[in-house]
Amino acid sequence: MAKRQNDGSFWFESNNFVRWLILLTAVGISVGTIIYTNILSKRLKERERQSIELFAKALEFVNNTENAENLQFVYNEIIGANSSVPCIVVDSLGNAIMHRNLDLPENTTPEKQKSLILAELEEMKAEHSPIIIQAQLDNVVYNTWRLYYNNSDLFNQLKYYPYVQLSILLVFGFLAYVAFSYSKKAEQNRLWVGLAKETAHQLGTPISSLMAWVEYFKAVPEFRNSDYIKEVEKDIERLELITERFSSIGSTPALKEVNLVDHVKHTVSYLQTRISRKVSINIETVVDPTLVSLNPSLFAWVIENICKNAVDAMNGQGEINLKIIKANEGKVFLDISDTGKGISKSHLKTIFAPGFTTKKRGWGLGLALVKRIVESYHQGKIYIKRTELDKGTTFRIILPSANSNI
Repeated sequence: MAKRQNDGSFWFESNNFVRWLILLTAVGISVGTIIYTNILSKRLKERERQSIELFAKALEFVNNTENAENLQFVYNEIIGANSSVPCIVVDSLGNAIMHRNLDLPENTTPEKQKSLILAELEEMKAEHSPIIIQAQLDNVVYNTWRLYYNNSDLFNQLKYYPYVQLSILLVFGFLAYVAFSYSKKAEQNRLWVGLAKETAHQLGTPISSLMAWVEYFKAVPEFRNSDYIKEVEKDIERLELITERFSSIGSTPALKEVNLVDHVKHTVSYLQTRISRKVSINIETVVDPTLVSLNPSLFAWVIENICKNAVDAMNGQGEINLKIIKANEGKVFLDISDTGKGISKSHLKTIFAPGFTTKKRGWGLGLALVKRIVESYHQGKIYIKRTELDKGTTFRIILPSANSNI
């Protein structure tokens, strides 16, 4: 069985490894495709250059021979064979005297066609150096032409193909990643809900048994008014609250208008007697009352989880401060600060991930539950407002005030 690390779960690390492996594989395939396509493009470019040089020599031959049979062969087999590479031949004065394979619109005026040819010529001049064609008579050059050409459509398609392919891969990769993440999240949610409801179900039997035993001892005169019975009843109430919380996971919890200040004070009063006496909890509020829509049971769980983590971070000695602020735009802030060891920057992005923990014991579900309760059930937000090593951490919870949306 894989050993869970102290600074995070094995699942979290292995999941990251798989994501990086998929990303590196995709990058490798993309880079390899681009390199190989560029090699093919260079070969095709050289071949087109050789083809156009042969075309130029054919034109030069046509102008320097009178052999009809050879002329017919050159026209049919060489000049006529160039049906893909666009080219323009200009005379010594720069006038276009011949062109082939230009994509010119039909039914245009001579002036319009001439301007289009000149525009194509400028592009060709910028793309490739010209090939010189010399007309000779008795080995004396009496005229010089220049042949300009551009890349064929096939070359352009091959040149941009890897980038089109890469774009398609990125789009499909993104969609696959979103689908994978959604599926994984949905699977985790089902697991969480199933685990929570099963826990609530399993707790029901011993709670019922304990309630029966309490009623039995109440019927015995010497135990009827015992303080032990009262303490057991408190623990049963606590177990019933925990069962209610687990039952609420995965369901739409009932929200009601609550004074956040009173609710925080009530939750803290319960916590204060159950944590180290060397930890003091202080509450500061700017406005009272501060009304918000809450599920009291679940939100008390949020405060308890954050405060218990703070106690652990302070090794059972320090100060926890809760500050309630009524902000603009119908929002309420609840800041929970401690004087603990703080959180390292490397953990900030994963602190709310299921299974993440820095404790030697624990499943790393506390803060993940906190985030789910705040954001999914109360339409709020939670994040780390401030943290500094050996000085402490502040969590900020943002909630919509009553009758408003965040």
